[in-house]
Amino acid sequence: MPVVNMLDAKTSLSRLVEAVESGAESEIIIARNGKPAARLVPVQTVKKTGRKLGMFEGEYPPFTLEEWNSTDAEIAEMFGVDKP
Repeated sequence: MPVVNMLDAKTSLSRLVEAVESGAESEIIIARNGKPAARLVPVQTVKKTGRKLGMFEGEYPPFTLEEWNSTDAEIAEMFGVDKP
């Protein structure tokens, strides 16, 4: 874990970021007047897991398209619009 003073960090920021990003360094301490002031670490990325389709299968009773559309007029009336 190298310690870099503020002036050196300003002039070589790209190199420092590359070092932590590539894994060459796990972290870099940036010091101001010889005292640690900040820590440069790589961002932890969260791997997205795929969504499972059909995860609620069997949880709700099946219905037909006609049953689904049967409440269209009622819903349209609630919103104050004419049924399409």
